[in-house]
Amino acid sequence: MPGALSVRNGSATRGPAMSDTATQVFHEHRELLFSIVYNMLGSVADTEDVVQETWLSWTARNEAPGAEPIDNPRAYLVRIAVNRALAHRATLSRRRETYIGPWLPEPLVGPLAGTPVPDDAADAAVRAESVSMALLVVLETLTPLERGVFVLHEVFGYAHTEIAEILGRSPSAIRQLAHRAREHVHARRPRYEPEPRVRQQVTERFLAAALGGDLDALLQILAPEVTLWGDAGGKGRAPAGHRPLHGRDKVARLLAAAAPRSGKGLDIAYRSVNGAPSVLLSAGETACAVLVLDLTADGNQVCGIYVVANPDKLSHVN
Repeated sequence: MPGALSVRNGSATRGPAMSDTATQVFHEHRELLFSIVYNMLGSVADTEDVVQETWLSWTARNEAPGAEPIDNPRAYLVRIAVNRALAHRATLSRRRETYIGPWLPEPLVGPLAGTPVPDDAADAAVRAESVSMALLVVLETLTPLERGVFVLHEVFGYAHTEIAEILGRSPSAIRQLAHRAREHVHARRPRYEPEPRVRQQVTERFLAAALGGDLDALLQILAPEVTLWGDAGGKGRAPAGHRPLHGRDKVARLLAAAAPRSGKGLDIAYRSVNGAPSVLLSAGETACAVLVLDLTADGNQVCGIYVVANPDKLSHVN
């Protein structure tokens, strides 16, 4: 979290506090910055790094001798954060090259909608208003620029002219990037999303069938084209091995055989994960896995199963 830090000779040192106004402005926009960057990167730790870098750049700009006032702080902060996020994509790409098994975004876990939360959990509730896990997986197939444009335009409502200023490109180039990204995403994702109530009911039915080893029930609830992703990073326990598993029969038989054993002794909690009713599996106070389902357009069957069991990706979950 930002504090009274200032930048001197390229390093962060404890110095005179920034003006209350500058600090307040950054705090007012911090969750927006987090949400934009997270949707561009899919990594909580890297998002926090980018937000911190944005904070340091903001303090340096405001503490510079003779610095002129910034007319639009929101636009200034978003421009810094977006461009630093794009720079981080190269690091993430190199990390993926050595990653063991399927890679999934780090889940944003919060309370279910309508659940009272203490004041200190407000940030988590806001961050949970993210695009779905399934959409984040699709966004991974875009180029970094296409993803940035899609997130800014489709998720946060920025105009093409505003995005052009943020990325330092022409409006026509941004429109082309937006068109390519939108066509790519819509070809892989339905425009209709089931209601949270429907998703909750299907999730409960699926979990009962899986943990009970009920093969017949699994064959009914799984769509023919279902795919199972199990992200353990070589560290946790997740189904499907080193590659996504495709097809109803294969997925159902694997879950019926493995889920009752692998889920034994775990506590089950229904939580909101990236804005959708999902499941958190824990052993005591330690998060072991997050389960997110993607449903068919009619909401009747499961077409995608995402299991995040890499402990590094669950360290921020409580």
